[in-house]
Amino acid sequence: MDIDRRRLVVLSALSGAVPVAGLAAPASAATLSTLGVDATTLGVRAGGGAEQTNMLQAAIDQTAGARVPLVLGSGDYRVGSLHLPTGTQIIGVRGATKLVFIGGASMLVARGTDNVTLAGLVFDGAGKPLPEGGALVQVVQAKSFRMIDCEVRRSTRNGIALEAVEGAITGTVVSGAEDAAIFARDSQGLTIQNNIVRGAGNNGILVWRGTKGDDGTLVIDNRIEDVAAKRGGSGQYGNAINVFRANNVIVRGNRIKGAAFTGVRGNAASNLQVTGNTISDVGEVAIYSEFGFEGVVIANNTIDGAALGISVTNFNEGGRLAVVQGNLIRNLKNKRPAGTDPNDAAGVGIAVEADASVSGNVIENAPTAGINLGWGKYLRDVSVVGNVVRTAGYGISVSVAEGAGTAVIAGNLIAAASRGAIVGMDFAKAVTGDLVKEPSRFAQLQISGNRVR
Repeated sequence: MDIDRRRLVVLSALSGAVPVAGLAAPASAATLSTLGVDATTLGVRAGGGAEQTNMLQAAIDQTAGARVPLVLGSGDYRVGSLHLPTGTQIIGVRGATKLVFIGGASMLVARGTDNVTLAGLVFDGAGKPLPEGGALVQVVQAKSFRMIDCEVRRSTRNGIALEAVEGAITGTVVSGAEDAAIFARDSQGLTIQNNIVRGAGNNGILVWRGTKGDDGTLVIDNRIEDVAAKRGGSGQYGNAINVFRANNVIVRGNRIKGAAFTGVRGNAASNLQVTGNTISDVGEVAIYSEFGFEGVVIANNTIDGAALGISVTNFNEGGRLAVVQGNLIRNLKNKRPAGTDPNDAAGVGIAVEADASVSGNVIENAPTAGINLGWGKYLRDVSVVGNVVRTAGYGISVSVAEGAGTAVIAGNLIAAASRGAIVGMDFAKAVTGDLVKEPSRFAQLQISGNRVR
């Protein structure tokens, strides 16, 4: 069926139409005509139990070719796999326009396409099987992709998978994805903002690259809750946000509650910024920067409930250069989740190893140590200044093992450290008394001006 252009009021930009598409009440036919093409005029109708794949695909192709939006009214549309050409714009009634998956490799695929917008749509995977590594919504090599005010439910693999995508996912809810909620690979300028992730089976939001390099994805102002690790492992799964080999990524202002392993995990991710997040009830490390990275800023985060608050580690793998500043960390647990090395530390507020500044942090209730510096010989050029540690085992523990490097520990306030305010360690073993009483014992340590009570 041809599109009658005389019946359309074509918008100069879709963004002006999105608030109307989000109205709680179903839009009238007259309102729909101001947004784009009413899908019913192209033979696509909700309900009735009939499969709509072919009719909806034809409607998508026609409207995308004409560069006008396709408007779907309230109701259920039973569909298999749909392919989105360049220029696709599909608008629904937020919370009421539901595409229900009947099976296939994925529900939506946009491959090598530009200027695709999905707004106000519910994508319900209905628990139908998807291939290993698949997703309900897949977007590959796309520019100017937009997913706005949508919902992705009940995917048996990933909820949304993006590869080499420039664009944004905003205001979208992803619930019940059995693998990752949002999996972004090799992004080209991606923003993941103001979304809700609930009940992901293995990971929340993943930002990965095939090889280490510039990425620049923004993961900001999202709410992530109840991320499990159904596949087990020792940290590959169970992460609310995981950045892997992707440089120059910003993770800011997210609310994370309940993750089997980590709140924010940076792995071989250089120039990572983790700022202003609120993280509670995670099984392992609240904020982790590990393996071969250079440069991380971890600042102004609030952490309540984890085995470790902040860990900046793996100097043995080239992990170095960090600022850890202004974080509030409390209620650490002296137990790590199953699957991790039982010899690994727990109950520690902040742990760093190399080329790092730790300042202005407040740590309370750390049963092992408030701040831990180095591990064996892996300690170099660490400054720990102006922190407050309250109610800890060791206030500050510092490696004095053979080969350990330089640290400055100055101007900190340490209260109620039951096993000593500042204590020298050989790996996990305390090998000194309280160094506050003998600050010059080790030439590589400068200990001064600390207040202990």
